[in-house]
Amino acid sequence: MAVYTHVSAEALGTFLARYDAGDLISAKGIAEGVENSNYLVDTTTGRFILTLYEKRVETGDLPFFFAMLDHLEARGSPVPPAIKDRDGVAIQHLEGRSACLIKFLPGVSLSNPTATQALSAGKAMGAMHVGLADFAMARANTLGIDDWRPLLDQCGRAMDEIRTGLFDRISTALDTIEAHWPRALPVATIHADLFPDNVLMLGDRVTGLIDFYFACTDIRAYDLAVMHTAWAFDAGGLPLAADVGRGVIAGYDAAHGLSPEERAALPILAQGACIRFLLTRAWDWLNTPSDALVTRKDPLAYLRRLDTYIEQGDSIFA
Repeated sequence: MAVYTHVSAEALGTFLARYDAGDLISAKGIAEGVENSNYLVDTTTGRFILTLYEKRVETGDLPFFFAMLDHLEARGSPVPPAIKDRDGVAIQHLEGRSACLIKFLPGVSLSNPTATQALSAGKAMGAMHVGLADFAMARANTLGIDDWRPLLDQCGRAMDEIRTGLFDRISTALDTIEAHWPRALPVATIHADLFPDNVLMLGDRVTGLIDFYFACTDIRAYDLAVMHTAWAFDAGGLPLAADVGRGVIAGYDAAHGLSPEERAALPILAQGACIRFLLTRAWDWLNTPSDALVTRKDPLAYLRRLDTYIEQGDSIFA
């Protein structure tokens, strides 16, 4: 989440008038993240999230995301669907952007989850995958393995401004990942970005899974690998206690199941996830407007993760 597009009180009041959502009391920009513009909106009837979709989210993909959320909500997953206006319309326009009013979910995101919290989050992902087993729509992963080499080339030698030799280091790692990528594993609809800041919790209980705007059709176990890269390390990319990462895996296995082939592929899938997030962070680091209300994230935190996965191999998932 972030704020790139600023919304006036007058424009927001007119926007809210389309809904049975009460009158505007306050709106505050949310600075975390790097993808869309988000506001926490309080009205006389409650609290909502307003999202304006920026360049990385295609308006044509929004029906897929919201159909997925409606599907999951109907199956009991704690997800935030888009709210429809009085005419039954979910996708609106505001300040020159596609925009939606989103259901607010209670809970907080964790910075340093415990093993018990990681277990609960892993179970929530597993239950989400169970709920999506009969979801019929599909969307290509626009940041999948076939997109990493082109993104690396787009970043180019400017990556060496982040760290000397970074371009060649990532190119070499990507050679290995491309050669060993497990393309025969089961494919499904996945979240593809279930970081701790996209999981809301009260104590040890998951109250919300949010930010589905990278959701796509890809290797199912890759979703778990992405989650492990985010939950098993601190913000700087240093490993947390080993039982945190193991909790994610155990929780997922308990709720959904993990085949021997999927488990064996986790090391290379996790290395791939490190490349994906390092590259998008590097691109944002090099290209984020200086006046954007946004928190840039350190690309090198994912280089540290990558080094850990290479050094520890299978043992980190044991």
